[in-house]
Amino acid sequence: MQVIPAIDLREGACVQLVGGSYDEERVRIADPLAVADKWERAGFSRLHIVDLDAATGRGINRDVVRDIIASTSLTVQVGGGLRDFDSIEEVLCFGAAAAVLGTRALENRPWLEEAASRFPGELIIAADVRERKIVTRGWARELALGAIDAVKQLNDLRLGGVLVTAVHREGQMRGPDLPLVREMVAATVHPLQASGGIGSIGDLEDLKNAGASSAIVGMALYTDALDAETITREYAR
Repeated sequence: MQVIPAIDLREGACVQLVGGSYDEERVRIADPLAVADKWERAGFSRLHIVDLDAATGRGINRDVVRDIIASTSLTVQVGGGLRDFDSIEEVLCFGAAAAVLGTRALENRPWLEEAASRFPGELIIAADVRERKIVTRGWARELALGAIDAVKQLNDLRLGGVLVTAVHREGQMRGPDLPLVREMVAATVHPLQASGGIGSIGDLEDLKNAGASSAIVGMALYTDALDAETITREYAR
């Protein structure tokens, strides 16, 4: 299993939120390019970037995304506010290996089918989950369709993977939602990335044993609950 550090962008800075709440910002680092360089020097091989402002309609950090990708040799996946073909193509042209889609992909099946046809294998669908329900639009809207059924409906598409975030565990470092991860692994034919609640090496081992192909880690790395260089020796590639 591969560990992928996260860079969440808000107002041009790298931040970490607790519990998926924009009112609970625990970490703020002014220079996200320096953060990307730190993770590269630590030995990671991949990076997960999310534009939180674009995801919630508060603004856009596309220039910062472009500059991070240009500054690093890491393989980068980018999400946040990618709701049309032009924005997907833009981040891929910046050099991103994959575009991470959430809200529109899960709310508009015909559009998702067209996107998957245009960008085969380059899309990762982000299923943000709170209590087994999909939440979209920056975690503000809950879809009627359950999370397991939503992921099953992606199985006929040519995707690069599925990212499942346990929003109710996000930033808390109290352990991932392992039952959710196991259910999602069983439901999908795609590689599954897991996020939310990771706080220890034991959590990473649990996710590996649950069948996750990779784990997106944020708060635990930014607060040194996990030592980056220790993690990269086991989980970077």
